[in-house]
Amino acid sequence: MPKISQKGQRMPASPIRKLTPYADKAKLDGKKVYHLNIGQPDIETPEGMLNAIKNIDFKVWAYTPSEGTLSYRKKLTEYYNKLNYNINPENIIVTTGGSEAINIAMMACLDSGDEVIIPEPFYANYNGFASQSDIVVKPILSFIENGFALPPISEFEKLITDKTKAILICSPNNPTGYLYSKEEMQALKELVLKYDLYLFADEAYREFCYDGRTFISPMHLGGIDDNVIVVDTVSKRYSACGARLGCLITKNKAVIDAGLKFAQARLSAGMVEQIAGTAAVDTPDSYFETVNKEYTSRRNTLVSKLNKMDGVYCPNPGGAFYVVAQLPIDNADKFCQWILESFSYNNQTVMMAPATGFYSTPGAGHNEVRMAYVLKNEDLHQAMVCLEEALKVYPGRIEAQSKKLKAESI
Repeated sequence: MPKISQKGQRMPASPIRKLTPYADKAKLDGKKVYHLNIGQPDIETPEGMLNAIKNIDFKVWAYTPSEGTLSYRKKLTEYYNKLNYNINPENIIVTTGGSEAINIAMMACLDSGDEVIIPEPFYANYNGFASQSDIVVKPILSFIENGFALPPISEFEKLITDKTKAILICSPNNPTGYLYSKEEMQALKELVLKYDLYLFADEAYREFCYDGRTFISPMHLGGIDDNVIVVDTVSKRYSACGARLGCLITKNKAVIDAGLKFAQARLSAGMVEQIAGTAAVDTPDSYFETVNKEYTSRRNTLVSKLNKMDGVYCPNPGGAFYVVAQLPIDNADKFCQWILESFSYNNQTVMMAPATGFYSTPGAGHNEVRMAYVLKNEDLHQAMVCLEEALKVYPGRIEAQSKKLKAESI
């Protein structure tokens, strides 16, 4: 039988989706499963976006330009320039989700064997994108003790070699929810200028910043226009994950020219999705204000209940809709499977993502899980009741660092 490629063997499985068979089996057994494993919001998609699809009237469902329709790129320019990005439609390539934007950025800017430094834990699919492009991920650890703040710049410099071509950040962060400060972004600016690196910025969660905190994009810093590549998506902003519509933004014309060749190779992003995306830009601010309040409330519910549990520690994130919590367990992968396969409380259980899949460093995150607060408060409450009861009876329970971290955070 023919063998699959080494690349196929190296391609990592998604830590977010790999436990799905166990969740499906739990449901077949009659259990209610609270899905905290995946960032699929239950917030309704804006009405204007849905109406644009309902009112479509065309005779031919045609290709669109590889860079995206001019009408959509013009509309996106309105949105980004309200945020002081100072761009024009020629600075945008429309992509099939934010995932393709990251793929195109990597392929356009890095050669096989080149290195990208990424603070970890990080969005698990970055490993997959890098594997597809034969790029080497150089992880740099951030720590739960300080809420997963940006590691010191001196630690970045230890990793930089002649193969280092880029730094990739996500702010607000998936999976930790950490929001980089202006000072941290300024430090990154100075670093990429010093070593002439690209700075890839995944801004999928830009709208979700809490407690009056301010979102800072590298687009706001000035002086690094040729270094910065922003990747974005409608998935989270408009609760439209299934639209698979994103974009790559840069003022570096050489990157746009190279990226467009990769975009041409896959032909085009979807026409219907871009029609919906064009309408989405006119979503009123009141929509985001309501959503922000809802996520703030959910965050408060989840973090509060986690930190009240014996042996559990969870930092309070400044953005996105995720937390990474440290649990008194021996192995997050085992625990997340066990709670689906072997546990229920009042015929209910919880699906979480083991944090190990969000690290590249072997052994890191072994007692951490990522949870997405994408369910209403009542469901989050019930899910936390299940989790607390599960921790009481889990055979691999270990009293570890969590109590100390909790005490230090008080």
